[in-house]
Amino acid sequence: MSGEFFPGIPTIPFEGPKSRNPLAFKHYNADEKVGNKTMKEHLRFACAYWHTMRNGLADPFGGPTAERPWDDGTDSVENARKRVWAMFEFMQKTGIEFYCFHDRDVAPELHDLAASNDALDAVADELLQAQNQTGIKLLWGTACLFSHKRYNQGAGTSPYADVFAYAAAQVKKALEVTHRLGGEGYVFWGGREGYATLWNTDMKRELNHLARLLHMAVAHKKKIGFRGAFYIEPKPREPSTHQYDSDSAACLNFLREHGLMGELSLNIETNHATLAGHTMMHELRVAREAGALGSIDANTGDELIGWDTDQFPTNIYLTTQIMMEVLRMGGFTTGGLNFDAKCRRESFEPIDLFHAHIGGMDAFARGLKTAHAIIEDGRIDAFVKERYSSYDSGFGARIESGTATLEDCEAHILATGEPLTRSGRQEMLENIVNEFI
Repeated sequence: MSGEFFPGIPTIPFEGPKSRNPLAFKHYNADEKVGNKTMKEHLRFACAYWHTMRNGLADPFGGPTAERPWDDGTDSVENARKRVWAMFEFMQKTGIEFYCFHDRDVAPELHDLAASNDALDAVADELLQAQNQTGIKLLWGTACLFSHKRYNQGAGTSPYADVFAYAAAQVKKALEVTHRLGGEGYVFWGGREGYATLWNTDMKRELNHLARLLHMAVAHKKKIGFRGAFYIEPKPREPSTHQYDSDSAACLNFLREHGLMGELSLNIETNHATLAGHTMMHELRVAREAGALGSIDANTGDELIGWDTDQFPTNIYLTTQIMMEVLRMGGFTTGGLNFDAKCRRESFEPIDLFHAHIGGMDAFARGLKTAHAIIEDGRIDAFVKERYSSYDSGFGARIESGTATLEDCEAHILATGEPLTRSGRQEMLENIVNEFI
C-alpha cells in the first residue's frame, strides 16, 4: 500500500548520549556488541499492535484522545488492512524487528465466527505481505478472550460450555494464523479467567476447564506442526477480583498440577508484577529458576494508581534488573521485549509514539550494558557465593544432599554451639550497582 503514514519523521538514527535530538537514540545502537551479541540480538524488541495501532488513550474518566489520521474509525476489513502498513512503517522507522498482536486488534470481530475468521484471514494476507517486504517478524500472537460481552464471566473458565467452545474455536484460529505468519510464540492471557466473588464460583471446576483448554491447544499445536513456544502470562487482578494466573509462582504451580509443565513457559509483564505486590526482578527470578522464563512484556506501572497503567519503561534500575535475569538465563530464544505500553492520554499525536518507544529502547540499552558490566565485574556474584559457602562442604553439604536428619542437626548444634552469622551487606551491594548506573 503506497503513501507515508508518518510524514516528516525519518528512520530513527543512533547519535549517542551527547545528542539533543529527541528523534534519535542516545544509547540503543542496534549493531553494537555487548558481550558476544549485538544489542538487537540481546533485546529482541517487539511492538504491541493493540497499543500502537488500536489504543485510543481513553481512561476511566475520559474518552479517547489519540490522533491516528490513517484510521477512518470504521470496523471494516479495508481499514484494518490500511493499519497494517502504518504499523510496519512505524516499526521500520524505529528499527523494531518484531511485533505482537491479538486477533481482534488486527481484524474486526464481525456478526459471527465464520465472518470474523474470514476477516482475520484477509488481514493476515496483508500482514504476510508486509512481513515479506520488510523482514519484520511476528514474535507472538494471541486471541482476545476478554473484551466481547460473551466473555463477561470468563472464557476458558466460563460457567457456560458454549462460551468455552467459542473461546476454544477462537484460540484455534488465532493459533493457525500465528503459525501461518511464522510466529515464534503464542500467548495465553486470561484477562477474565478468575472471579469477582466466590459465592457463585466453583473454583476447582473452573481451573480444570482452563487446563482442558490449554491441553486442547497443545494438541492442536502438534497437529498443525506449530513449533513456536507457548506462554502463559501472569496477572493478579483487574478486572477480576482474583485471576487464576495471579503471579509466576501460581502459574508454575498450575502448570505442574495439570501436567502442562514443559508445554508452556511464562510471558511476564512488569505492571502485572506490581499489581501482584512483587518486584519484576522477583517474578523473573521465580520463572528463570524454574526454567520457565520465556518472554517479557516491557512496561511499568504507577505504584500510586491501582490499575494496569501500561507506561513505557524509563527506570534504569528496573531495566538493569530485568536484563540481569535475561542474561543469567543465557538470553532469549523465541521470546523478546514486547512494549506492551501506551502513551499517556495527554500524549496523543502520532509523533508521541516515536518518543515513547525511543525512550523505552534507550532505557533497555542502558539496562543491558549495566547488567552485563555488573556480571562481568563479578563482585556481587562472589559475595552471594561466599554467603552460602557453608553449604558447599561439611555439614551444610549433608543438608543439601538430603542425608542429614533432624537428629543429625541436633547433634551438630550440641557439638558446635551457637551459630555465627555475618552481615548481609545490602547497602554495600546497592552501592556497587550504583557504581555502574
